[in-house]
Amino acid sequence: MSHTFDELSDYIRNQMRMSHVYQPVMLMELLKGGGSASTRDIAKALLVEDISQIEYYERITKNMPGRVLTTNRGITEKQGDSYHLKGFDDLSETEVEELLGLCADKLERYVERKGDRIWSHRRKSSGYISGTFRYEILKRAKYRCELCGISAADKALEVDHIVPRKQGGTDNLSNLQALCYSCNAMKRDRDDTDFRGIAKSYEVREDGCVFCEMDNRKYLSENELCYAARDINPVTLHHALIIPKRHVPDFFDLYQPEINAVHALLEKTKKEIEGLDETVTGFNVGLNSGEDAGQTIFHCHIHLIPRRKDDANNPNGYAKNPRGGVRGAMPSK
Repeated sequence: MSHTFDELSDYIRNQMRMSHVYQPVMLMELLKGGGSASTRDIAKALLVEDISQIEYYERITKNMPGRVLTTNRGITEKQGDSYHLKGFDDLSETEVEELLGLCADKLERYVERKGDRIWSHRRKSSGYISGTFRYEILKRAKYRCELCGISAADKALEVDHIVPRKQGGTDNLSNLQALCYSCNAMKRDRDDTDFRGIAKSYEVREDGCVFCEMDNRKYLSENELCYAARDINPVTLHHALIIPKRHVPDFFDLYQPEINAVHALLEKTKKEIEGLDETVTGFNVGLNSGEDAGQTIFHCHIHLIPRRKDDANNPNGYAKNPRGGVRGAMPSK
């Protein structure tokens, strides 16, 4: 084996440290290109790996050409998640080639007439934001989109100008926020909505609140915005609570990032309980919103109650007199 192979294989196997998909994608493109690849070719390869870009153009396909060609014109038909060109089987190879040429000519003339403006809403390189600024902005946003709340681990985050440059916006930290690729694309340059106040409010706590002041050593697990803990008056064994860290009385006042975080921790805690106790065969998930609905602690919390076969008739391991609300999911309790 060659010295180059040994060096590269050792780097890939043992030394490569990844914060994203970039390095292996670039090396693959170089290897496929005979040892060379243009920046544009590497960028195209990265584009293929970016699911957020694919999702964006899936929505474009459904809402624009898919709707026009299928609903308005009847040229195509949709079956499941695929589009089919009506009468394609009747076309000869020569006719297909001619139609492809007509489309290519139409596309070329449109691009010549419109120029780069057709992609202006997607262009992100019109201004450079330094790595230091980007780090500060993403850290301030807790590495979540400040509009939809998705994590940077699930979709790439971008730095957005709250007041767009075209409207006189600056590159100061005070005019920058973190948005995922999809939210940033939808916001465009006409919108100057500031979502940063949401991130700041996550730090709100209230003195005297049992959930705000809970010792984190009692946490079963946590993420950036919520934590899981055992219910001190469990309806069933392993009854858990999912609790937002921000002091917020009502579930319906949660921000979307908090709802996302609660859902993620519900899933994680459910799996952990199932791993602890193989007799668990189901769960009740519920919450109490308001005093008349049985809420007694006015800091939002979601109950995750493990269930077992015929458990309503088996009192072992259950609280004798659980209070109302979602606890009433068990009739005998």
